[in-house]
Amino acid sequence: MKSIVITGSSTGIGYGLAQEFLKQGQRVTISAHIPAEVAAAEKSLAARFGAARVKSHVCNVSDPVQLQGLWDAAINNYGKVDIWINNAGMGYPREFFWDVPTDTINAVIRTNLLGEMFGSKVAFKGMLAQGSGQIYNMMGMGDSGPVVPKTIIYASSKAGVSYFTKGLIIEAAKTPVKVCYLSPGIVVTDLMQPGLEGEGSERARKFFNIMGDRVETVTPWLVKKMLANQKHGAYINWLPNRKLVWRVLRAPFTHRNIYVPTQPA
Repeated sequence: MKSIVITGSSTGIGYGLAQEFLKQGQRVTISAHIPAEVAAAEKSLAARFGAARVKSHVCNVSDPVQLQGLWDAAINNYGKVDIWINNAGMGYPREFFWDVPTDTINAVIRTNLLGEMFGSKVAFKGMLAQGSGQIYNMMGMGDSGPVVPKTIIYASSKAGVSYFTKGLIIEAAKTPVKVCYLSPGIVVTDLMQPGLEGEGSERARKFFNIMGDRVETVTPWLVKKMLANQKHGAYINWLPNRKLVWRVLRAPFTHRNIYVPTQPA
């Protein structure tokens, strides 16, 4: 039975990953920065899988001290951490760079890039001390592919994560810690919702309906691959180029409806 830590796991892909690990009999520590959401997620998962195999810890990934607290909580709960997933991320409404508030730019970079760096550092040092472990950094728009206007801050943060992970894989090559990429493809979650609504987002919605997937489709596959993986530097990729091309070719003949607009309060 493995011990898994997932940042940003009170909702979305992170919650989906936690659920799938629990289905596979593993033990999970979930986390996010909003206490009420973390508590609700733990209660929901514990009701289905038992309180002994799911714990939670409030953590803002932009703060290294809180990330260390997350590691310590997982160790106190389960004695080790076998897999650490840097999943926490932040999106924002589609806007040209010059119109995005400075506070938003700062928050996106601190969450998406620095959060994965800080999380990797905490997990790496802990796993080095325990003699084993796997770190997965979450990829996203910007680590490859064309530039998409009005998303360049988010994409730049993920481009930074990709380079950082590539470098960490090289630096960690002679250690017992395995560092890997995790790419869920294009998944419609609360993180992506701001970019799919509002004026000028019709093209984005059409694109997501062709290329996108739901959490419950992607996460079982990702979890299966992570549990089976023994390779340092593995790139676990739900949507490789061949699948992208196939979806484009099939688009005129299929009617996928992945995107569901939010309802006004």
